[in-house]
Amino acid sequence: MTHPLFAPIHRFARWLVLLAALALPWGPALAQDPKPFSDAELDQMLAPIALYPDSLLSQVLMAATYPADVKDAAAWSKAHPDAKGDAAVKQVESQPWEPAVQSLVAFPQVLSMMSAQPDQVQKLGDAFLADPGRVMDRVQFLRKKAQEAGNLKTTSEQKVSNTTEENKQVIVIEPAQPQNVYVPVYQPSVVYGSWMYPSYPPTYWPPPPYYYPGASFAAGFVWGAAVVGVSNALWGGFGWGHNDVNINVNRYNNINVNNKITNNNNHFNHNPERRRDVPYRDSRSREQFGQTQRAGANDRNQFRGHDTQRDAERARASETLSNRGADPAAGRERLQGADRERANQAVRSGDRATPGGRESGAGHRQGAGGGGTRDTFGAGTHDNAFSGVRDTGAARADADRGRSSRASMPASHGGGGGARAGGHGGGGARAGGGGRRH
Repeated sequence: MTHPLFAPIHRFARWLVLLAALALPWGPALAQDPKPFSDAELDQMLAPIALYPDSLLSQVLMAATYPADVKDAAAWSKAHPDAKGDAAVKQVESQPWEPAVQSLVAFPQVLSMMSAQPDQVQKLGDAFLADPGRVMDRVQFLRKKAQEAGNLKTTSEQKVSNTTEENKQVIVIEPAQPQNVYVPVYQPSVVYGSWMYPSYPPTYWPPPPYYYPGASFAAGFVWGAAVVGVSNALWGGFGWGHNDVNINVNRYNNINVNNKITNNNNHFNHNPERRRDVPYRDSRSREQFGQTQRAGANDRNQFRGHDTQRDAERARASETLSNRGADPAAGRERLQGADRERANQAVRSGDRATPGGRESGAGHRQGAGGGGTRDTFGAGTHDNAFSGVRDTGAARADADRGRSSRASMPASHGGGGGARAGGHGGGGARAGGGGRRH
């Protein structure tokens, strides 16, 4: 019979075993997906970029689905602040980043602003992967708000036009001169008029001083200097009528000469391998894109700003202990062994205190040790990222037929020729120059 003094300890030990059995196999299964982003949340995160030229905006959205690549590209751009235009993209062709990310080194001011907002960039990419059509609809909503407020119109920097695509009224923004591209920075609280969601104020991306020296806003906008020498770096575009993200195959192949695509690959299709270890937000995206979570967390640590200085200090401390004749690893093992022995003694005492306790405890231990593994998803292909972000249903259907390589989408606007995908209206297969993937 157990002494009353020790009864609470025995009960506590049994609870520990029970909690361990429940937590390990079932914990991941109980986790719930976050709710889809609301219109207010989407408008909040899209506010600073919705008025970019179509071609640039499409490539920003594609790039946002690879936040770790964006971080690396921004670091490269910071180290080469004067590299711009097609010439900059040529310099990073050997980098492993996705083409949409590589293309943004042509616009170092954009990468600078994205790198200052890593959480917003990841949310933007998550929203685009989950429902690209809805993101595009919110872009059009914001453009209409800016136009109604009198702040979105044709200027010497941009051409703004209203058109109809597949019975949908849309606003298209293009560079006024295709080879000289201005990247607007603007105050969302001004250009969109009265903001609709007091609880979700619009995100503002401040202009980097290096690229917008002495920035002075006029009617909520500041333009900075044009990025010149842009012939092929902008190869993306939108098919607003079908919620397509298209690629101009000719332009894409001209800038990615070692990784050409064909006219058959003319939509964006997310490449899970270049997601690296950045987690997807929802289970649908994980299932759709077949992410492989690598056991090693090197990329994840780098993306989160792993403290290499702290690691070096730990290594030096360990070396000092070793030089003094102490083995840090052995010491940890002795401490851990002692802790395990004390825990086992507590469990054995609990088993003796309760009839049938040993069998119950053993059952729980078996559940804890043998129950379930962490979710593992199918390995991503080595393909690149172009072949079909439309809506999620269409994307899943495309995935069932097999993902194509990195990219290829003819631009519907701001991208010259290019084959509009899937026989959708408004473009035709004007762009040739496909070629094999490498």
